Amino acid sequence: MSVAGTYKAVVKSPMGDQNGTFTVVPGEGDSFTGSLVGSLGSMDVVDGTINGDTLTWKMNMTVPMPMTLDCEATVNGDQLTGTVNAGAFGAMPLTGQREG
Repeated sequence: MSVAGTYKAVVKSPMGDQNGTFTVVPGEGDSFTGSLVGSLGSMDVVDGTINGDTLTWKMNMTVPMPMTLDCEATVNGDQLTGTVNAGAFGAMPLTGQREG
């Protein structure tokens, strides 16, 4: 099954649950683009890579403070599970459910 799609995502952050919409758009080869749009704004996928059912990417957060987030998630059916690594703040669990 393709990892492409739109996911209703939740990141368990130190500031509480951050809900958003995560889109995965496969590109050339093993690359993908997309974004995470939520209450803190929109972050584009940077250096997105697909390896089987596993996604790895970065996002540049600006709110509440500038930092680069290192992300990894695995898609199993319509479920997405993984982590968002926020440097000194550690790894935060990421979950998602494919929409549609």
